[in-house]
Amino acid sequence: MGIQKEMSFLDHLEELRWHIIRALGAIMVAATAAFLAKGFIFDILIFGPTKADFFTYEFLCNTSKLLGFESFCDTNFDFEVQSRTMAGQFSAHIWTSITFGLIVAFPYVLYEFWKFISPGLYNKEKNSSRGFIFISSVLFFIGVLFGYYIVCPLSINFLGTYSVAEQVHNDFDLNSYIGLIRASTLASGFIFELPIIIYFLTKIGLVTPEFLRKNRKYALVIVLIFAAVITPPDIASQVIVAIPVLILYQVSILISKLVLRNQKRKEKNGE
Repeated sequence: MGIQKEMSFLDHLEELRWHIIRALGAIMVAATAAFLAKGFIFDILIFGPTKADFFTYEFLCNTSKLLGFESFCDTNFDFEVQSRTMAGQFSAHIWTSITFGLIVAFPYVLYEFWKFISPGLYNKEKNSSRGFIFISSVLFFIGVLFGYYIVCPLSINFLGTYSVAEQVHNDFDLNSYIGLIRASTLASGFIFELPIIIYFLTKIGLVTPEFLRKNRKYALVIVLIFAAVITPPDIASQVIVAIPVLILYQVSILISKLVLRNQKRKEKNGE
């Protein structure tokens, strides 16, 4: 069944307003907790990829040794992160806390979004969308971890050691450094939502498996451009980022195929 009571446009806006308020409230609660945990957020998380004993560098070092060559084994960042404005550190603290709050509260934000749209769905549509919040959240968190443990270290390792001349010393602005961390993690998190997006686009008839297969070569170009934007300009880093995104695209084709198969089966059975 659909919604049981007709609602006016203003009623829908009022309902949407309260969903947004509750979602923002959850983000602010998580952001407040992050603000209070300044030592952990900055010393461990934000500046973790600048330390030689960071998990990714040790893993890549050990892996490269097994392959017969040493890489990422001499990770020594000779740069400083500075704040050049009066309110620079406080502003960075605020916005980093909000970003952390968004990441932590993401499942609840999805829940509020689902609560808003679900009354307008039929029971069979609700049943076919079970697990939406859980799967979307898992994909998002995997993407965030991928951005933090893969994209960020590769970018920092390259950009932090790159030099055009010995006379030029790297002194990065705090907001620039944190912006790199934020963009890498959030972009990866949202990119990993691709299978969910394809699922719903297929449900409403905007995307088909044939369309996705036909445009695979264009998707490959877009993925490589995306990898080039969020990673340092070296082939190895771009390939490391591009591979999981291409896998997600292939999984999306399979999901689209399964959605259409289920729809045809239900139409055949008269459901």
